[in-house]
Amino acid sequence: MAQFTVNALRFDPYKNFKFRVKWDGRYVAGISKVGALKRTTEVVKHREGGDPSTSRKSPGRTEYDPVMLERGVTHDPEFERWANKVWSFGAGLGAESSLRDFRKDILLEMYNEAGQPVITYRILRCWVSEFQPVADFDANANAISIQHIKLENEGWERDTSVVEPTEPTFTAPA
Repeated sequence: MAQFTVNALRFDPYKNFKFRVKWDGRYVAGISKVGALKRTTEVVKHREGGDPSTSRKSPGRTEYDPVMLERGVTHDPEFERWANKVWSFGAGLGAESSLRDFRKDILLEMYNEAGQPVITYRILRCWVSEFQPVADFDANANAISIQHIKLENEGWERDTSVVEPTEPTFTAPA
């Protein structure tokens, strides 16, 4: 496992607005929002008959919350193409799902303000459980039409080979 180093000169935490998502070896265009990565481990309470009146606690099953991806509607069919691997309406009996390749590992890459990669997570065995190709239409609105997919997953891991970069510095002209 790689060692984490700390940049003693950096006092500010990383911002949440510089990121990219990659699957099938390509960056997916236009993603404007990624839901939080979250895992929850159940608490198993137990006690023996001779114990005091307090319970002991130990970890139980761990669940990973789905991850939501949002982007503006474009002609890029990546969201729909993946969603159709899980369920394709009208494909015919026995061809509704692409069982061989409906799951994918995806990469979530986070960047610092200078555009340098600082943290990467690999989200494992994702599949689309919800697909919304367009948002509500509203003739009185002035907004971008958003589509989203909800990705079920079986966990995630941090890529420890991505280390904190040396941040750039500029010298002022004399």
